[in-house]
Amino acid sequence: MKTKHTAWFRFYEELNDFLPRDKKKRDILYEFSGHPGVKDAIEALGVPHPEVELILVNGKSVGFDYHLQHGDRVSVYPMFESLDVRSLIRLRPQPLRIPRFVLDVHLGKLAANLRLLGFDALYRNDYSDPQIIDISVNERRIILTRDRGILKTGAVTHGYCLRSDDPEQQTREVLSRFDLYNSVSLFTRCVKCNGKIVQVEKHAIQDQIPEKAAKYYDDFHQCQSCGQIYWKGSHFSKMQKKIKKLLKREN
Repeated sequence: MKTKHTAWFRFYEELNDFLPRDKKKRDILYEFSGHPGVKDAIEALGVPHPEVELILVNGKSVGFDYHLQHGDRVSVYPMFESLDVRSLIRLRPQPLRIPRFVLDVHLGKLAANLRLLGFDALYRNDYSDPQIIDISVNERRIILTRDRGILKTGAVTHGYCLRSDDPEQQTREVLSRFDLYNSVSLFTRCVKCNGKIVQVEKHAIQDQIPEKAAKYYDDFHQCQSCGQIYWKGSHFSKMQKKIKKLLKREN
């Protein structure tokens, strides 16, 4: 008969979003046999490992490969944006400070919002979970999802589970989580395909734009990937209002 051991876990800040009400913001008794990896224990308690930035066991920084010992006290922290933890053990090779995203199939509106703000956001409504994981690993992209399961896959190193199901709120979540408000670059990505947008001469696309647009506007931009053409037409003021809402910081 295997001996039962115990350890105490405490999760901090937004990691509590993944815990049942009776385990939020309090010490959690965890029973185990043998010496499982701390990563497995964290995920068994409900928290996907890409959401974790720092683990302290008995006050000492450890990696995901640490094996639990009887009586351990484990403190688990999310990503820090304002605190430098580089001197402690990193749980992944390095942070992705030039953020690029790949989104799961339910996040098309979020993808469009991120592209509108100038962020590289890959999305297709027919991606499978293995495809999303492969793209994330091979292209060093952060997975954005509402599915905790995909983030518990061992190969995943960078990911975020969105708490809200509202696209505007999701956008603000991403901006806050990855500290991106100062990295916004409006109208540099194609909302439809994620390609880069560049300015073009009107005469070069004259036969591709409506007659009224050619008559009243002179400033045009075009996607280098899909060829979509953009200009500041009657919809532009509505788009500006949308951008203002997306960039509104929450207290």
